[in-house]
Amino acid sequence: MTNTRAEPALPMPEALRPWITGIRTMSVARPSEEAFVRLPDASTKVVVRVGVSGHRDVLAIGPRVRASYHEGKVLASCVELSLAPGTALPLLGVPASELVGEVVPLRALPSGAARQLDDELRWLTSDETVAHLADVLPERLTAKTDRTRTELVRAGTEALSVRIGHAPEQVRQVARELAVSERQLRNLFTEGVGLSPKHYARIDRVRAVLTHATSAPWAELAAATGYYDQSHMTSDFRALMGVPPRSYFTGRLPATTPCTMGPRT
Repeated sequence: MTNTRAEPALPMPEALRPWITGIRTMSVARPSEEAFVRLPDASTKVVVRVGVSGHRDVLAIGPRVRASYHEGKVLASCVELSLAPGTALPLLGVPASELVGEVVPLRALPSGAARQLDDELRWLTSDETVAHLADVLPERLTAKTDRTRTELVRAGTEALSVRIGHAPEQVRQVARELAVSERQLRNLFTEGVGLSPKHYARIDRVRAVLTHATSAPWAELAAATGYYDQSHMTSDFRALMGVPPRSYFTGRLPATTPCTMGPRT
């Protein structure tokens, strides 16, 4: 059996709330043959990782557009920072679109800002990482951020996200409410999120299905999460997860592949 432990999310300093949406740590004591899944994820992350040999690195992990299924865990521990929409470019020096589907050492990015962040975080503990970022990020990012574009993309992601009692809005409606064209909205999302508004909404809906699958019948869940009907939900779920909902929740998963990054959801 594996000994994997996902710690409770770390407290979020108020100074980081405009830039970071979540901070968590995870540790794995030894490898395992158990399969694990990496869910589709619309966010970009910075991960400070410590390997089983003690090797440390800092990684940028871009949005994942589809689930993947893996075997083998070699990660010792990590602290993971989920970036708010619009944060990747001022923090890492590259738009989120260049990181989609990628796992890249910060030192490999063509940006002095990314290499500086690598130098600052590589040897810090999780608590030290959070404290350091709270100290340096607000001033550093405020100076580099286009506030108007960032506010628009964040308003767009909020409108397209599933919330309890509120189905996501349509892309055309969101563009109208933000007083931009659909093309402008796509450009804002490409830079700030890395995905189109429609693909962002698809991922968010599927993750909502994963979260609430045990709380409502399929047809009710489809309506609550913004699908036309249950068939639409099943089709979208299969496209992003590789199997339909019933197969996923009964453990009939796609074949696994080796992975060297450790478990991530």
